[in-house]
Amino acid sequence: MDSGALKDTSAGALRAADAGRTVRLAGWVARRRDHGGVVFLDLRDAGGIVQVVVNPEDRPELEDVVHGLRLEYCIAVAGVVRLRPDGTVNPDLPTGEVEVAVERLDVLSPSEPLPFQLDDRVDVDEVKRLQYRYLDLRRPRMAENLRARSRAVRAMRDVMEEQGFLEVETPTLIASTPEGARDMLVPSRLRPGHFYALPQSPQLFKQLLMIGGVERYYQVARCYRDEDLRADRQLEFTQLDFEGSFWGQQDVLDTLEEIAARVTVALRGAEPARPFPRLTWHEAMERYGTDKPDIRFGMQIVDLSPVFSTTGFRAFSAVLDGGGSVRGINAGPLGLARSGLDGLVSRAQELGAKGLVWMVVEDDGSLRSPIAKFLTDEERHGVATALDASAGDTLLIAGDDTPVVLEVLGRLRLDVGRPEGHDELAYLFVVDFPVFERNEDGDLVPLHHPFTAPRDVTEMRERPDEAISKAYDLVLNGSELGSGSVRIHDPAVQSEVFEILGISTEEAERRFGWFLEALRYGTPPHAGFAIGVDRMIAILRDQPNIREVIPFPKTQTGADPLTGSPGRVEEAQLAELGICLRPEVLAAWAEEEPDEGV
Repeated sequence: MDSGALKDTSAGALRAADAGRTVRLAGWVARRRDHGGVVFLDLRDAGGIVQVVVNPEDRPELEDVVHGLRLEYCIAVAGVVRLRPDGTVNPDLPTGEVEVAVERLDVLSPSEPLPFQLDDRVDVDEVKRLQYRYLDLRRPRMAENLRARSRAVRAMRDVMEEQGFLEVETPTLIASTPEGARDMLVPSRLRPGHFYALPQSPQLFKQLLMIGGVERYYQVARCYRDEDLRADRQLEFTQLDFEGSFWGQQDVLDTLEEIAARVTVALRGAEPARPFPRLTWHEAMERYGTDKPDIRFGMQIVDLSPVFSTTGFRAFSAVLDGGGSVRGINAGPLGLARSGLDGLVSRAQELGAKGLVWMVVEDDGSLRSPIAKFLTDEERHGVATALDASAGDTLLIAGDDTPVVLEVLGRLRLDVGRPEGHDELAYLFVVDFPVFERNEDGDLVPLHHPFTAPRDVTEMRERPDEAISKAYDLVLNGSELGSGSVRIHDPAVQSEVFEILGISTEEAERRFGWFLEALRYGTPPHAGFAIGVDRMIAILRDQPNIREVIPFPKTQTGADPLTGSPGRVEEAQLAELGICLRPEVLAAWAEEEPDEGV
């Protein structure tokens, strides 16, 4: 076949109305069946699958070619579309009413035997899948994930363009700035001993665009963070990043809601309930023990401290006397045996609690619990009332420092209550975050980043631990999709934030002088947001890991089995960069297996 005429139709587009058409198709052999000399092939391309039929009696010149075909051979065919005979229609395929009677077939490229079957019904080791990612992407589920990703990003861009945002690219090689995670550093050959950083986000550059008069900016941006990987985290990831001048929080949330609705329609076919509910950070922590609550189910945390304010039960009274709290959740009718209930106690201890009290509500309303005999009738009644308990319910109660109690009950709530295998979507805005939090050393650090505007500058100055910011998150089914805030546009306020964080004037000038100077040239009020594209698509596609929606991801250890990265480089390359490896690193190299790192 002439290379310009290999294909004029997508395999997945053929329908009964196309019967009688002569078509040219090209793709891969997904399946081969030989029925008494007549060969049936499932031809797959990016658009779908259609059955093609080769009858050597009609086309004897094709007999040798067709009998040499194997799975994943890349072929081109020409033939006539016809209706399948009665009784052979495949209702599971959009093209199941038709087949193509082949008149010509060419092998464009043969295939080696496959390292694994490209069938979603076959489980394949993930490292093997990533090593042969180019084959893995041919699997139906992965191919649909890529198409879904394209639809989602297109929907995002549509909203941005409709609302007058300008797409602007920002630099990939930037100065290292504090944004909450370790920077990915890039050494400079031209200035040995100096380093660029890959952007954790385009934060400062999008603020510079606001200063530059862009007013509405967006970018589908690649971002990088050198942090430990999880199911919803990669070293490199994609954000929809946007910013608007003369904007406040409500402007951002309105735009976010429209984006989320459009993407949900593109991937799920139905619009989510609007407007999205809203919780303050304090409400989210108090009710759910997390700033990214899953609100698809209830089971809210209830403060039981008033119930036990005069208790004689020493474990609880000691906690309350020490300034802690006693809180509980109604986990509903779990129906667990004693071993299962004790397992929840062990789980709570794993999460950092000193212990956990369980109570099961009997049919007569009494509470069955190892500590029931230590409680008064008033206390047992108070617990049942506060937790709205009914017969069969399991009540879980913890007493400790309040942050520990909230963390533990929040995690237990997810363990016993999070719905599995359901299609519900629960979007949520969390607002009014603290400006600062304390790190392990007790030092103040930004909860979001140091460019987030405080709600009240005086409050921030006088009571930094209590200061509230103009920051907000978008949450979906208990996962944070992204964060944003109203930014600081007053250089004096920005300097105050640095001072509270313990960043001296000299250090601030050295690290951010170029940005602080820019703020002095008539900076407009501005606000923005960044959505984690990979995470959002994974949830909407019901994928357990964001690696399933990223074309070429890294493993849990940050390795790329396909290319073998991260890998060693020649000593000459390091010398050009002014880099010398420490002796212990060289010694570790000598002990590595040749394929280690893959």
